[in-house]
Amino acid sequence: MRFILPVLLAGAALAGCYDREANAPKAAAAPETAATLGGVDLGKPVRALGTEPFWGVEITPDALIYTRVDQPAQRAPNRGATVQGTVATFASSTDLNQALNVVLIATECSDGMSDRTYPLTAKVEIGDDTLTGCAAPASMLTAQPAS
Repeated sequence: MRFILPVLLAGAALAGCYDREANAPKAAAAPETAATLGGVDLGKPVRALGTEPFWGVEITPDALIYTRVDQPAQRAPNRGATVQGTVATFASSTDLNQALNVVLIATECSDGMSDRTYPLTAKVEIGDDTLTGCAAPASMLTAQPAS
């Protein structure tokens, strides 16, 4: 009996050291997902465009590239979108030191010049100019229409 009691006490002491959480099965981590807006994956290239004047903004994972017929192209780093509900905002500053804000809204849009319907409405503020237009995945805009 004298021998059994110390063994039982030692076993009880070791049992108190067992970490159940450390030995519990780990839950799978949730996969990271890119932000989507109106069914558009904002982690992939998106193009916003407008008319009168003709302008465009290429949104790539690394940059926002603003072009307009009557002005030099401007490039800004893509710092990612802030998505709130049905609105995504990209805020940056161009290589010509102008604030560039691109706001995408999950509402269908027509450019007024074609039969194409875009999944997003776009508003671009650059310097003192505010431009409105449409946006879509770049792949949608480069795809050839079905014949």
